[in-house]
Amino acid sequence: MATVVSRTVIPGFGLTLGFSVFYLSLLFLLPVAGLLIFTLQMSWADFWRAISHPQVVASYKLSFGASLAGATINAIFGSLTAWVLVRYRFPGKKVVDALVDLPFALPTAVAGIALVTLYSTTGWVGQYLQIWDIRIAYSEIGVIIALTYIGLPFVVRTVQPVLADFEKELEEASASLGASRWTTVRRVILPAILPALLTGYALAFARALGEYGSVIFISGNLPYRTEITPLLIVAKAEQYDYQGAAAIGVVMLVAAFLLLLLINGLQWWTNKRNGGAA
Repeated sequence: MATVVSRTVIPGFGLTLGFSVFYLSLLFLLPVAGLLIFTLQMSWADFWRAISHPQVVASYKLSFGASLAGATINAIFGSLTAWVLVRYRFPGKKVVDALVDLPFALPTAVAGIALVTLYSTTGWVGQYLQIWDIRIAYSEIGVIIALTYIGLPFVVRTVQPVLADFEKELEEASASLGASRWTTVRRVILPAILPALLTGYALAFARALGEYGSVIFISGNLPYRTEITPLLIVAKAEQYDYQGAAAIGVVMLVAAFLLLLLINGLQWWTNKRNGGAA
């Protein structure tokens, strides 16, 4: 009896797999492994002392809190932006669509300077907020604004194609059955875009967590108040405290990995539930 040999559409699986693993190892696995190995050379007491210093703990709270806040804001308003770009036609739509990608192209340092120009006490917007004693630049609010700015495209660009492929007939069927607009959004539209929304949320959070250039200008870098963790890592490296910088980097790496794993788990659960419901 002849044996049927199954062939893949694209030949050279072994070669392409080997190249992919090599490329991934060169760019990601080896640097991460080097960071972990370098940190393992520290004693537990030195490691704990480096990552639990009050100044470092304060930077954790700001970095993770501001990143979560920025990603949450982007999840809401990024979805609304994607909805407007997909469902409506208006003058200048292509310009608005192109502006969404501006944080990708604009250097983060330039973005930070632009935000300071806007929100400092003498800035175009900040001078009017100062009248009501509202301070944006050199405060935690400024950090959140900077992280929201750089994370917006991730949510818009992941939700936008899903909305474009969404069948309007489902909305019409929901309305014809007597559902309100809010019910249609909650029971029909949101379940369809939720996996993409969670993906965009995770990408925006991860991008914000490692942001450096735009934040250092608008935050003011005040110890225990507006210092972000990446800034402390750079400062320790400049002081030749490479082990301290590596220890803090490991904490950020592990925490980001766990949070991304949680969000991906939620995404998998949502896909499974929607698939089961279908």
